[in-house]
Formats: sequence, structure tokens, C-alpha cells
Amino acid sequence: MANEVTKEKLDIELEAPADFTSPEELYQDLIATIRKYHPSDDITMIEKAYRVAKEAHREQKRKSGEPYIIHPLCVAIILADLEMDKETIEAGLLHDVVEDTAMSLDELAKQFGTEVSFLVDGVTKLTQLSWDKDKVEIQADNLRKMFLAMAKDIRVIIIKLADRLHNMRTGQYWKPEKQKEKARETMEIYAPIADRLGISKIKIELDDLSLKYLKPEVYYDLVEKVSLRKDARETFVQEIVDEVKQHMKDAGIEAAIGGRVKHFFSIYKKMVNQNKTLDQIYDLFAVRIMVETVKDCYAALGVIHEMYKPIPGRFKDYIAMPKQNMYQSLHTTLIGSNGQPFEIQIRTYEMHRTAEYGIAAHWKYKESGSGQVAASSEEAKLSWLRQILEWQRDTDDSKEFLSMVKGDLDLFSDSVYCFTPSGDVKTLTSGSTPIDFAYAIHSAVGNKMVGARVNGKLVNIDYVIQNGDQIEIITSQNSKGPSRDWLNIVKSTQAKNKINQWFKNEMKEDNIIRGRDMIERYCKAKGINWAEIGKPEYMEKVMARYAFKDWESVLASIGHGGLKEGQVINKMSEEREKKLKREITDADVLSGIADTAGRAELNARAGRSKSGIVVKGIHDLAVRFSRCCSPVPGDEIVGFVTRGRGVSIHRTDCVNIINLPEDERNRLIDAEWQVPEDATSGERYSTEIKIYANNRIGMFADISKVFTERQIDITSMNVRTSKQGKATIIMTFDIHGMEELGRLTDKIRQIEGVLDIERTAG
Repeated sequence: MANEVTKEKLDIELEAPADFTSPEELYQDLIATIRKYHPSDDITMIEKAYRVAKEAHREQKRKSGEPYIIHPLCVAIILADLEMDKETIEAGLLHDVVEDTAMSLDELAKQFGTEVSFLVDGVTKLTQLSWDKDKVEIQADNLRKMFLAMAKDIRVIIIKLADRLHNMRTGQYWKPEKQKEKARETMEIYAPIADRLGISKIKIELDDLSLKYLKPEVYYDLVEKVSLRKDARETFVQEIVDEVKQHMKDAGIEAAIGGRVKHFFSIYKKMVNQNKTLDQIYDLFAVRIMVETVKDCYAALGVIHEMYKPIPGRFKDYIAMPKQNMYQSLHTTLIGSNGQPFEIQIRTYEMHRTAEYGIAAHWKYKESGSGQVAASSEEAKLSWLRQILEWQRDTDDSKEFLSMVKGDLDLFSDSVYCFTPSGDVKTLTSGSTPIDFAYAIHSAVGNKMVGARVNGKLVNIDYVIQNGDQIEIITSQNSKGPSRDWLNIVKSTQAKNKINQWFKNEMKEDNIIRGRDMIERYCKAKGINWAEIGKPEYMEKVMARYAFKDWESVLASIGHGGLKEGQVINKMSEEREKKLKREITDADVLSGIADTAGRAELNARAGRSKSGIVVKGIHDLAVRFSRCCSPVPGDEIVGFVTRGRGVSIHRTDCVNIINLPEDERNRLIDAEWQVPEDATSGERYSTEIKIYANNRIGMFADISKVFTERQIDITSMNVRTSKQGKATIIMTFDIHGMEELGRLTDKIRQIEGVLDIERTAG
């Protein structure tokens, strides 16, 4: 086919870079872009920022081979496209100098002022985020830092979004595993933040680039299918545009009209959420009408509905009821003269500017000052940020906080619009109930709720709210508070958090007693002597680790389920063990390590275990496998000399080994396998994998079948399913070696719906 688009062609078109543009040429493009919108002609400080950044990065190159300065220049151009103020553009040019060069923050402040140095410092701190490999608590801490930085100055995250966008544009130079890691991070965190800030100009491109690396087969399939009928589509859209132009002219409405295909992630999201194929998506094509006033918007809508037959239930008025990010437009889906459905969007020029630039659209130009944005609409855009900052204060549990934030930023969730009895609009997550509505009004309303009326009729509390519903919450002062069952009914993260807070606060005494009993039972079951570990010095470590002010708060958290008693006891036992270790000198423990090569063979024999491991240079110490990373033959391994428990064997990529304190690294010792990597008989080794998949009937049966066919024993399996139907399956099983594991995972990847497989690394 003449119009057929293959993955290889797209790689050339979208990925293969031309000879890179010179930095000077890019800089001239930057200045030209700034001059288009900024009222001041003074670019002295921008020129200085470029020269300083170019000099600081002069020896550095990107993975593509380009001079490194091209990256900050491209980031600055993205910021200029958003029409940001000069200080933000200067910070964009300098955003990597503190982290990647010898320049200090103090030096930066002296040359460019405290405002620019503050922005650079904020962005520098955010570059350390790591979403997959760090422990949950570290992830949550990094997220907390990000939102605090945003609260102090939202420009920090706008610079970070520009930085991420350019990195994603050049993602073809990353290794495949890093492409997926960065794409997942972008889809879960950065694209939703761009959406919440209303910056569709960045959000749309981040969405599509994330899809390209997370699901390349889906992305290229969409590109190909959309491109197959490109000529026919363009002809169809142009016919619609010409017809609409004529009718607008006849009606005396001045309008700018254009047509486009929706971006790929938007199409994919509709296919997933509505369980439809590409051919079943109504609004694949969109025509946009832009007019001067709101009155003209509704006048244009009347003309359009007279021209074409609207599809029932497919009209949305985002002008009267803006989205949470203050997006405004009229959307209507119609049937063309040839029977082809298409969407028309109608908005004013100012609405279009807000849709494209979001919170950046109203940034005040200035020669100096704090760069604060205009008040009202921007405040509304940041209401979700205030909510997250409240969660930070209220939530001690890191897993809970991480789950709340990702749930709140979920790109796949839709919204539903409803009304209070006085006519105020409330925007809730699709699938919300009257309980969600009550807590969206106020915690006190939710806590005292005893029932609800929808459109004047009593309904059950699990009623699913529909667009346009008017909801009245019935409260009673005699209410005993929310039920724990409500946590299984509510849809919004906000409501779940407020219900949990009620149980934490109202039942603290009961939770303290329950937590103390749970600790006692755990110690008794595990044979742990509480008197040995239950000392103030160990309690303080736990309180510091989980950010509690006193021991009773720890007990209360255990009592209501925020903390596991095993987490607390293990931490205290670990601290006690550290103290005991400090009482034994390294010389005592490591005295068994031989230094002479002449005894290597003897030592190798002494260090050989039944598990097929040879530890070099150790005398008569037992060898055991660590449970944190479960090494198997074929993995690169290292030994760690423990105190009193012999040598523990870890994978070299084990998180515990990577993060080992410097003063403990002298306990690491060479170790090697003495069994072939593809062993098919003899010793088996426990290992663990995570499978990410789209949940469907028969998924677990298909996965289990692969194990059964290979006669591999599954020792444990844990499954979590998100509200979007994404399953995370954690499986532990016994395997002979890496080659067998590779064959197994290759087979699992072929199962329909499996998205990714990763091996736990501690």
C-alpha cells in the first residue's frame, strides 16, 4: 500500500536525528521566540545564562553525541513556547549546572540572583527521583519533596516538565529498560501534573511519547491504522471545515476553523476505557471552531446542530462546567453527510490559550519580583496541590501516600459532574458515590452522613453518581461516624483518606490497645524476647523511621492497620543487631579471610556449600542465600560476611548491596557459581518475579499453565488489581538457573495482556 507506515519508517521519521542544530542557531531560535511575546527588549541576563551554561557544560556530551548545551537550550525553547518569564528561561538554561558541573548554588545566586538560584535548586532536587528501584518509602519522600517545591513556586515543576519533555523526545538513545522506566514515570507522574496544570501543549506530547516506549506495538499499530486512510481523512476533514466556514459566514459569526486527528494516547485511552476497537471510536476526527465571545460559542453550536445530526449523549458543555484544570470548550459529536462520526470543539481564543498553556498562560511579565501568577483561575488549578499537601500532613504511611497520589493523578480516570442543592458544581471521579460527594463538601459532612437523596429521591449510599445529578446529603448529630465498609464503596482518594483519618483520630485509644496486643502476639509467635528489643533507643529509631512523635502513635498505627507489627519488630531487632555488631571488632569477624594466593584452593574447598557456591578466601563459614534478592545460577553474585551467620550470597544488583554503607563494604567478598547456568537437574533455587498485566478472565490460568508445562513449583503468589483493571502478580517459585528463568519469562510475555515482567532486586 502506498500509504502504509511501518515501524522502521517511523523510527526514521520520529527517532533518527538529523545532524544536530548548532547551539548558536538554537540560541537565536530561543531569542526569536522570546521576542514574539515578551514586551521587554532586554535579554542581557538570558544571554549571560546561555554563555555561563555553555562554558560549564563545554566538556560534556549527550548519549546522542551532541554537545550537552543543546539539552538546556531545548528546555529553554520549550519554556519560551509556553511564554514563561525571563527568570524561568534563565533557570531552564542553567538547570543542570549545579548538579552536573563544578558551579555551586552560591556562585549561581551571586551571578543571577536568588530567584533564579531558587528555581535551579528546586529542579536539581527533583532530578534525584527514582520510581521503580527505590523502596516505597524513598519514593514517597521524593514525591513529598516534589509537591513541597511546587507549593513554594510552581515554576519549578514547569521547568521540570520541559526538561522531561526534551528527554523523552530523545529517548531513543536510552536502553530499552530505561525507556520503559522513564515512560512509566512520565505517564504516572509528569503527564498527569501537566494535565492538572492545564498545559495540554506539554501533556499531549508526554502522553504519546510514554505510549510509544511503554507499548510500542500499540503505538505503531495506531500510527499505521490512522495513517492508512490519511488522504481520505484529510479530504473528509477539509470538506467539513469548508462547510462549517460557509455556514459561520452566512450566520455572521467570525470564526477560525481547523481540523485534526486526536492524539494517539487519547485514542488509546478511549479504546481501553470503553473497551472498543479503533473503528468504534466516534471522535477520532475533531474540527475546532474559535470565536471571540462566549455568546458566539453557543451561537456557533446552534448553527452546527442545524447543519449536522448530533449523536445523543455526546454533547459536553465545559464552558458552563469547566474541568478541574479550568479547561473550557463545547464538545459535540455529529454524523457527517457520508455517515462518518466526527467531533466539533467550540471555544473562544482566550479559552484556547488557557487550554494550550494552562497555568503558564497568565504569567505576568516583569523585570523583577516573585513571578507570582494571576489569582483566581490559577488558584483553582492548584486546589488539587493543596489537597495533596494536606495528605502529606495527615498521612504517615508511605505506601498509603504513594497510592493516594498515583490514584489521584491517574490518567485513565474520567470525571462526573453533579450539583449541590444550591446549584454549585462538584467534579468527582467517575464511579463516585454519595459518600464521595459528602466528603468532597467537608469532612464533617461525610462523618455525620446517614443517607442521601439524588434528584429528590432517597438512594442507597453505594448509588453511582451520574452526570447532572443533584445530590443532597442527609446528616445526623447522632451518627456514630463512618463505617469501615465505606472504604470498599468510595471511589475517590480524598474520601478514603478522610475516612481513614477518622478511624485514626476517633479510635486512637482502642487502636493503641490493639496495637500493643498485636506486638505481643507477634513476638510470642516468632519467639522474640520483647524485653531485649523493647528499649527506648530502639523505639526512637522506629519513630524516626516512620515519622511518629511518640510510641503511642506507633501502636495506634499498628492498631488501625497503617503499619504492620512485623515491620516495627523487624526494625527494632535490626537496630539491636547493629548495636551488638558494634561491640565486635571487624578484625574478629574478618580474621577468617586469607590473604595469600597460595591457600586459594584450600579456601575455595572450605567455602564450597552444597548449593554449588565457592566463596574465595573464607575458612569454614556456612554459605546461605539471601532472601532479599534470591540469586540463581547465572546471576552475578557477591558474598557478604555476616556476624555469626556465615556468608550470605546476594546478586550484585541487590538494592541492599548497592546501598551498603561504606564502612560495611569491607565485608564484601568474591563468590562464584560452581554449577552450570542452564542446569536442568539437581539443586533448585528460589526466585521471585513481578508480572504486570491487563486483568482478564483466564489470565491466571494461562500463567499457571506455563509453569505446569515446565514442571516448575509455584511456592507463593500474590495478586493486586487496580481500579483500572491493571494486575500486579508477584510469584515465587523454584528454578534451576538463569537460562531456565529466561525461557520461562519469554513464554509468559507471549500471553495476551501481559505488559511487563521484572525480577525483584531486594
